[in-house]
Amino acid sequence: MTKIKIKKDRCKGCYLCVVNCPNGLIKISPELNIRGIKAVYFSRGKCTGCAMCAAICPDGVIEVFK
Repeated sequence: MTKIKIKKDRCKGCYLCVVNCPNGLIKISPELNIRGIKAVYFSRGKCTGCAMCAAICPDGVIEVFK
């Protein structure tokens, strides 16, 4: 089972991970993080572990564990 860990308080809201997730499992949160930005979250679907979200993140906010 693949696990996605997102450090929401470090997210700057570029949403590159949202656009690049092939299964659409990374979503934009309706809540603000400590920076006042709508961070991203993993929507608990069937993740294949491709790690495209982690690779595209410019700040290393996302970690993928297989």
